[in-house]
This record gives sequence, C-alpha cells and structure tokens, in this order.
Amino acid sequence: MNKQLYSQYSLKDFNKFDCLKLSIGIYALLAFVTRGYIVWIMSISNMNNQTDTIQMIFPDPKMFYLSLGSGALGLFVFLIITLRRPNAPSWIKYCWQHIRKFLLCALVVDLAISLMGYFYLSLLSFTWLLIQVVITLVLVVFLYTNKKVKLNIQEFPEDIEK
Repeated sequence: MNKQLYSQYSLKDFNKFDCLKLSIGIYALLAFVTRGYIVWIMSISNMNNQTDTIQMIFPDPKMFYLSLGSGALGLFVFLIITLRRPNAPSWIKYCWQHIRKFLLCALVVDLAISLMGYFYLSLLSFTWLLIQVVITLVLVVFLYTNKKVKLNIQEFPEDIEK
C-alpha cells in the first residue's frame, strides 16, 4: 500500500476492514440512477395516497416504469456494494474490479431511456432532458477523475487479524 495515496485521509475515512470508505459520489450516482425505485419506496411509505408521490415526480406512468427498468443495473451495483466484504464469492471480487464500468453502463442506459422517452414517446420536457445530460456528464467525469473512487476500486476488504 502506497502511504502517499492515503496521506490526505484520516482514521475516520476508513472502515472496519481498513479500506477507504466509499466515496459519497458513488452513492449520489446510485441515487440518481435508481431514482425510480427511491420514488417508489417513498410512495409506498405515504399512507394517505400512494400514487400521488409517483404522479408528482413522474406525471406519465410510462416514464416511471422506464425509470424502474433503467435503475435495475443500479440495484445490481448496490447489491455488489453490500456484498463487498472479506471472504466474498469470487464473482463479487470480479464485479468489484469492474464496478466503474457497471456504473458507467447504468448512467448510459438511464440516459438512453430518457432520450427514448423524449424523442420517441414524448414523455419528457427538453429542459429535463438537458438537465439529465449535464448531470450524466458530470457523474461520468467524476467517476473517471476522482482519486478516491480509483482507490475504492483498487481495494477489496480482507480479514484483519485481531
């Protein structure tokens, strides 16, 4: 382990397996990609009227369903993150090495579905499409330039002897 790479981080930046805690940007990216599921969970928890929350965010139900479809890859990434621990199956370790590609793919699929929603189904406004393109570009640049993300991908938790 190169100590200079970790010199800017304090002890609170590491987890119990002596790995750098995941970047908050990864969680923001996952929240963006899985926003359909987040809205769905929020609507389920609204006991007064469960469909109002969905209709407020997604006026057309088709766009809500498309958002659920595009968020499926984000849920897979979330699964990989939750299973990332010592003695994890080899497929988790393999997927973790390629987590950046999965995240990029999730962003591209999400943007592609929004493009389809705008151009073919006329479900989105041009303003929202533009905002989504900008957010996607910012997240892609973050994903490939952030040093903490690079360190997160290089590490995989191992058992620490006590």
